[in-house]
Amino acid sequence: MPKNTNPVTQKSGTSINLLLTAIVVVVAVVVIGGVLLFNRGGGGGEGGVSPELLRNPDSNVLVEAPDDKVTVVEFLDYQCPSCQQYYEGVTKQIEADYEGRINFVTRNFPLEMHPLAQPAAKAAEAAALQGKYKEMYHAIYDNWQEWAVAPGGQDYARDPAKATQQFAGYAEGIGLDMQRYAQDVDSEQVQSRIDRDMQDGQQAGVSGTPTIFVNGEQFNSTGQDLNQVNQELRGKIDEELQK
Repeated sequence: MPKNTNPVTQKSGTSINLLLTAIVVVVAVVVIGGVLLFNRGGGGGEGGVSPELLRNPDSNVLVEAPDDKVTVVEFLDYQCPSCQQYYEGVTKQIEADYEGRINFVTRNFPLEMHPLAQPAAKAAEAAALQGKYKEMYHAIYDNWQEWAVAPGGQDYARDPAKATQQFAGYAEGIGLDMQRYAQDVDSEQVQSRIDRDMQDGQQAGVSGTPTIFVNGEQFNSTGQDLNQVNQELRGKIDEELQK
C-alpha cells in the first residue's frame, strides 16, 4: 500500500484489515452517531503526476483562476466520512477563500465499501450535465447526515432507492430540469465520466479518499487535527501561488 504521511486522516481505502494492523495515530471525532475515526490509509503515489491525468477538459471545477497557476485536485467519495470531515473542516472554506486564485477540481473515486457512493456520484454528474455540478456537490455534502448515515447512526445508509429519491430532491431544489435529470442520472454518459475518474485516479496512485494533489504533487499532512491539516494545505497552496 502506498505510504501516507498523514497521522490524522486514514483515508477510507481498499484494505481495512491491513490498515488496522498498521501503527498509526488515531484521533476520534464525531461522525456516525458519535465517533468518526480519522483513518490513515492508502492514497496517491509519491512525486508529481501529470496535469493531463489529474484534470480532463470536462472535469468538474468548483472555482477557477484565470492564470492557472495553482490547481488543486481532490479525488473523493461522497459517502466517505473522512471526505465529509475534510469538506466541513478544510476544503469548503478553501473553495471560498481562494476563489479566483486557484483551480479547484474534484474527481470521483467511489469505493465499494460505501454502498451509496456510486448513486451520489451519479447525481452529481447528472447535475454537471446541466451546468450545476457545484450546487449539487454542496447539496450532497451539506445534507450528508440525512442520506449517508443509517438510522441510529451506527452504520452507513444502504438503501439506493431511498438515496436516489433524496438526491432527486436536491436536484429539484437547485433548479434542474427533472425530466432530463431522470434520464441522465442512470445514463452511460454519466457512468463513463465516473469510470474515467476512477481510471485516472488509479493511474495516479490513488487508492483511498480523500486524496488531494496540489500542482500534481500529492498533499500529505502531518497535522494532528483538522485545523492543522487546513493550515498545512493552505501553506502549500500559498507557496505555489508565490512561485
